Amino acid sequence: MKILIVSDNHRRVNNFIKVYKKVAPIDLLIHCGDAEGSEESLIEVANCPYEIVSGNNDYYSLRRSSSLLPEEEFMIGRYRVWLVHGHRHMISMNSKTISHEAIRRNMDIVMCGHTHRPLIEISPQLVLLNPGSLEFPRQSCFRPSFIIMEIDRHDEAHYTIGYL
Repeated sequence: MKILIVSDNHRRVNNFIKVYKKVAPIDLLIHCGDAEGSEESLIEVANCPYEIVSGNNDYYSLRRSSSLLPEEEFMIGRYRVWLVHGHRHMISMNSKTISHEAIRRNMDIVMCGHTHRPLIEISPQLVLLNPGSLEFPRQSCFRPSFIIMEIDRHDEAHYTIGYL
């Protein structure tokens, strides 16, 4: 199973289309918030199941974003996943608060955005994934980023940060 994890495209879809062409086909699209009304376009391009949550900027969108939930919990294979934008969990400061909450919820993986910096943080208790931003990257290389999560035939998850 191949999962594309993205975040913070802020209504723009061109880089998403480039990423999709680079990694297609995918089995699941996950968006960690701040799509700002571009959800339908992303879903149409990906043409697969999806999970999308609202971000801090989605509050102001007049489209579908206003109906997005601020968080979702679901399963991917044997993994319990908590999907949340992260702005309410101080992810811009550090990953401690969101990680503690994910562990308290008995999650295996937490996926978040908001920082515009990609991160894969693996500990014995939890995997924290932040795909960065497709449009406004803030890491030192300033390249649009995403994460590919793959579930192998042994139901083991593997994670890779990708860049445009």
